[in-house]
Amino acid sequence: MNTVLWIDESATGTQRVFLHSGSEKLQIAFVAKLAAAFESIKTQPFAAVLVHLPIADFSALQVLRELQDEGCRVPIVLYEPAGVVSKALELTQSGAFQYVSQPVKPEELCDLLSVAIRYHAVHSDTQREAKTIGSSQQPNCGNLLIGSSAAMREVVEIIELVANRRSTVLITGETGTGKEVAARTLHLSSGRSASRMVAVNCAALPDHLLEAELFGHTKGAFTGAINARVGLFEQAHRSTIFLDEIGEMPLPLQAKLLRVLQEREIQRIGSSEPQPIDVRVIAASNSNLLEAVANRRFREDLYYRLNVVALRMPPLRDRVSDIPELAEHFLGNFCEHEPAWRKHLSPQALDTLIRYSWPGNVRQLEHAIESACALSGARSVLYPGDFDLPAEIQASEFGSLSSLDVPEGGINFEELMTGIERRLLERALAKSGGNKARAANMLRMKRTTLLSKFKSLEVCA
Repeated sequence: MNTVLWIDESATGTQRVFLHSGSEKLQIAFVAKLAAAFESIKTQPFAAVLVHLPIADFSALQVLRELQDEGCRVPIVLYEPAGVVSKALELTQSGAFQYVSQPVKPEELCDLLSVAIRYHAVHSDTQREAKTIGSSQQPNCGNLLIGSSAAMREVVEIIELVANRRSTVLITGETGTGKEVAARTLHLSSGRSASRMVAVNCAALPDHLLEAELFGHTKGAFTGAINARVGLFEQAHRSTIFLDEIGEMPLPLQAKLLRVLQEREIQRIGSSEPQPIDVRVIAASNSNLLEAVANRRFREDLYYRLNVVALRMPPLRDRVSDIPELAEHFLGNFCEHEPAWRKHLSPQALDTLIRYSWPGNVRQLEHAIESACALSGARSVLYPGDFDLPAEIQASEFGSLSSLDVPEGGINFEELMTGIERRLLERALAKSGGNKARAANMLRMKRTTLLSKFKSLEVCA
């Protein structure tokens, strides 16, 4: 059970209570003075700290810095019921996990603390893995590839084994699984990382342009060749070239690529002089190349020349345990590069993300989180309704109302009803195209009542 240090000047003694956050239980240890909090931090392991402001003779920023100076390395939540939201940016940039500037229920604070603890645990594990990798000769594997599932550990292990070799690597996997991320990780983990990796999408260029892009051409080699052009293989000399969607390469060009891999030399269009190159080739495909070989759409000899080292990127449905870590990573990236408040997932939203199958894999998850952040306004917590997922996934959040029952262990009635109410409001607003009057009419309530509920339930209106 996680223990939270709760600093509140109105607290009496060091009473301990238990709060529930969904299926989790938090133990709360109260202290009334900062000095007592400092002593507790040194002697007891806490999963998070909550500061109930104001604290006499200290501003919120001073309290935060005092805690940090005393060695507090766990998430710090600042709760000031009569605060001002303008403080939030400075405090979170200074290291606070969250600044809550309005009165909230204890169970909502408990939810926030649970998110903070989970976020801290995920990032602590990631940092430890990065340090472990950093102590070896492959310093970059943990920087781009997010996830600690068995499937992702296997990917990292293969990259570590072959990074410093020149062996050609064939990366396979569904669209959106992160094949280019794996290729960049492989390049950055190699001795070629000082040079830029050259990437080309073989499906994005017409057949007649792809050869010139890859191998270059001499002046006057064909109509429009006004000047000589250096090809991508030459640009990747002593570096890495990444050939994405290799299965879409036309057959005549496949024969030329095979020669490059065999002879380690290229020949510009219009030139009779071969040019030696030192290039590490990484290819990727989301299609079944063996099937393409059987259908005579891909050369068998080229397939085996490319498939020296096989690296399969697992679909997201096979690494569900990585979804919380990926979600926190994308939330952090989005809030770092956009002028938005720090966002967190509610436990219900995280559960919804975990239950979805993600046919578009990691790329779809990233876009869904970015969209939810952009459309949730100033709210700091993201709920299931913020994500544009199929209706059956959203509806299953509450299940069939006719099948609702009270389990033996009891149920949080207020939390359940609040969730149902919020979801109905969000659906009405979505179906009305954002028209609040129409949404109120659909729900048979006054517009003023609807607006009041929007505010109390933090519905993005």
